[in-house]
Amino acid sequence: MAIEASSEAAGVSRIRLGMVGGGQGAFIGAVHRIAARLDDQFELVAGALSSDPRRAKASAKELGLADDRAYGSFEEMATAEAARADGIEAVAIVTPNHMHAPVAKAFLEAGIHVICDKPLTTTVAEAETLVALVNKTGKVFVLTHNYTGYPMIRQARAMIANGDLGDIRLVQAEYLQDWLTLRLEASGQKQAAWRTDPARSGAGGCIGDIGTHAYNLACFVTGLELDQLLAQLSTFVEGRRLDDDVQILLKWKGGAKGMLWASQVAVGNENGLTLRVYGTKGGLEWAQEQPNHLWFTPYGQPRQLLTRSGAGARAEAARVTRVPSGHPEGYLEGFATIYAEAARAIRAAQAGQTLDSSVIFPTIEDGLAGMKFIDAAVKSSAANGVWIRLS
Repeated sequence: MAIEASSEAAGVSRIRLGMVGGGQGAFIGAVHRIAARLDDQFELVAGALSSDPRRAKASAKELGLADDRAYGSFEEMATAEAARADGIEAVAIVTPNHMHAPVAKAFLEAGIHVICDKPLTTTVAEAETLVALVNKTGKVFVLTHNYTGYPMIRQARAMIANGDLGDIRLVQAEYLQDWLTLRLEASGQKQAAWRTDPARSGAGGCIGDIGTHAYNLACFVTGLELDQLLAQLSTFVEGRRLDDDVQILLKWKGGAKGMLWASQVAVGNENGLTLRVYGTKGGLEWAQEQPNHLWFTPYGQPRQLLTRSGAGARAEAARVTRVPSGHPEGYLEGFATIYAEAARAIRAAQAGQTLDSSVIFPTIEDGLAGMKFIDAAVKSSAANGVWIRLS
């Protein structure tokens, strides 16, 4: 068990964390709070937990936040916390997509590090503005593509970088769900409502919600950069305003080809995130619903099952492993790994030190890449499926 955050931070105060969004009725806010505390690196001390000031105050009270640090708006919170000697050092943004950019801007300008849910923004222009602001302020910006924190994903990345697969030829990514098979948003279900609303989600529905996860994971593991794509975005549920199924052909720089399929109407699938990578010397397969397993097939040899703590496990997987072999480690721990890496980056920045190269997390640049991916896919599909080169 490699992650020993409590002992690692012995004698060091927890990072003071604020949160925007994530109040009553929100799913992802609780996930972030668990992840932030799992390795004992952060302490939640302030929040603007809802756009409704009354709900924000009630949510803060439920979480035990002090009355004077329960804010009715993110603007008030950024100003007040920046002025306090014991103000927050980092903020977690867990709002619907359309609020990511204004909230991040306010806290970056207040001198506060940012941990933001994905996708980065709703437009490429907003993302580019944030990139410039992060570069100007020098603050740490972490994007919570949590699947990059899984131990066997770290292992797969290391194996490909080591040349175990040879030159990469094929990259296939899938992310399949069925929870939007019916028009759930019409029932008032909060999560479905904002995810299918262009004003809050952006131009992409399924592609922004889960397609970006599949794309980010493919880039993270392979180290490849996408050159062109050809996309078909479909809306199968009548009355829905955004796509609920995405099928994309991919051309990677360097010559590799691939496909990405993301769907929220694929009946019988719960959270079927899968990645397959094939090269001149071998192939890898990983499925999120069996996160501790990585299948490796060297060319001409039997298929091998690599496990998180078993034979064949690499140091890169062990570094982000918390629990003994045979015990599940997945979704919450993946988020926690991103928070643990964020803590290391924030502490390094505060000390004026160079960040250790082993510390890995999705950055503001990854967020911009994700927005360019969404934008290109929407444009390709609107043009009835043409190849679009990513700028």
